[in-house]
Amino acid sequence: MLPVSKCITHEYLSSLLFTLNQQLTKHNNLLSPLNFNIMNNLRNKVQLIGHLGADPEIKTFDSGKKKVKLSLATSESYKSASGEKVEQTQWHNLIVWGKTADIAEKYLHKGSELAIDGKLSYRSYDDKNGDKKYITEIIVNELMMLGKK
Repeated sequence: MLPVSKCITHEYLSSLLFTLNQQLTKHNNLLSPLNFNIMNNLRNKVQLIGHLGADPEIKTFDSGKKKVKLSLATSESYKSASGEKVEQTQWHNLIVWGKTADIAEKYLHKGSELAIDGKLSYRSYDDKNGDKKYITEIIVNELMMLGKK
């Protein structure tokens, strides 16, 4: 707080604001690389917990590489304005490759609860009628089986 005897001039306020701005810039420059690294690791990252809606679809290629397709349901519930419980379910198409696909094939089945970590992937194709179809999938990097064995 300024003493009453000191006059607050335009120059004094400008100097004060300049000093404050320098201090904020100094602190932001120190934090900026940290924030960038954290945010860079979060790019295109998906984490879900849900239940499988069907048994895994397994495709083994001539090279021996394995691809497993999963359909994961995630649900959330809330109370409507009238106090009624409302449940919303979202369905997610998952693609699993490699050793993780081997685990999915061996241990997962319809109803299995699992947590996944992956990334979004978008692709398109032309169907039998020549119409362009778009698909959003999650390419799974890691999965964790939850619930009962």
